[in-house]
Amino acid sequence: MLAAVAVAQNPAHPLSGLVLDDVPLPDRPDGWALVRVVSSSLNMHDLWTLLGVGHPPERLPITLGCDAAGIDENGNEVIVHPVLGDPDAGGGDETLDPDRALLSERHDGAFAEYLAVPRRNLVPKPSWLTFDEAACLPVAWTTAYRMLFTQARITAGDRVLVQGAGGGVASAAIHLAAAAGAVVYATSRDAGKRAAAVRWGARDALPTGERLPEKVDVVIETVGAATWSHSLKSLRSGGTVVVAGATSGPNPPADLGRIFYLQQRILGSTGCTRGELVAMLRMMEATGLRPVIDQCLPLDRIHAGFQLMIDRKITGKIVVNPPTNQ
Repeated sequence: MLAAVAVAQNPAHPLSGLVLDDVPLPDRPDGWALVRVVSSSLNMHDLWTLLGVGHPPERLPITLGCDAAGIDENGNEVIVHPVLGDPDAGGGDETLDPDRALLSERHDGAFAEYLAVPRRNLVPKPSWLTFDEAACLPVAWTTAYRMLFTQARITAGDRVLVQGAGGGVASAAIHLAAAAGAVVYATSRDAGKRAAAVRWGARDALPTGERLPEKVDVVIETVGAATWSHSLKSLRSGGTVVVAGATSGPNPPADLGRIFYLQQRILGSTGCTRGELVAMLRMMEATGLRPVIDQCLPLDRIHAGFQLMIDRKITGKIVVNPPTNQ
C-alpha cells in the first residue's frame, strides 16, 4: 500500500525526510482493528516529527498522520481517536497515562491506505459528517474542545481570546467558543485570517499584539513566545491561559510577577479523551458546526500540503486522500 513515511529529520529542510513508499499492510495485534483510510489531515505534529522536535530519531522510519476517518473491516464508518493510551493508568483519562502516545509517535499513522489501531480508538462516524470533515476533528478540534470545556470550563458570556486565528486548533476554538455563547476575540498578522475569524463567530479580530477592547477570562494559546506577553496582558485578574502548543517557540519570558500578583492560572492541555471526542460530536450535531477545510489533496501531493503549512498559507485544515479513496 502507498504511505507517506518519515525516514529522516532535517531542521532546515524537513520535507526532504518525507517519502512516498509502497509498504506492507499494518500488523493487527489482538484487540486491534484494520481501517481503510478514506481521509486524513495534516497537523503541526507531523511537521515537528520531520523537523526532529519531540520525536527520537531511533523511531524512524514511521508512517506519519495523526488524523483518520475511514471504514473498518466490518464495513462501519469510523473516526479514529488518535490518543493510544490506557484510561486506567491515567485515573480515567488516557491523556494522563504516562505511557500514552499519539498516533504516528510509536505506531504507524494515517497517511496510508490502511491503518491499524486499538478497537477502543474507533468512534462511529455520524452520517451528517463527510469523511473529509471527520478527518479534521481528531487532533485539532478535540484539542480545542478540551482546552475550552475541560480545562478552562468556559460558560456562556465568558470572554475568550484565541491567538493565531489561522491554525487548525485556533479556528476550531473560535467556532466552539462562539457556539457555546462566549464572546470571542482573535488575533492574526494576516488580514484575511482576521476576516475569517469574524465569519466564524469572533466579535472582533485584531492584529497580533494589539490591545483588546476588554480583558478576557480565558486565553487559548498555541503560538508561544510570539504572543505570550500579549496573552498575559490581555487576561483579567484570576483568569486562565490554556496552553496546547508553542509554534513560535516554547520558552517565552514567564512574567512571574504578573502571574502571581494577578493570580492568573496557567494550564497545560494535551490531546483529548475518547469521551471528549464523543461529547464534541454531540455538540457539533446540536449546533451545526463543521470544520474549516482549506483544500483537499491526493496523498501523492502531501509535500505540497506541508509546504503550504510551512509558508503559513492555509486557513483551517488540509485534507489528504489515499489513492484508493480519491
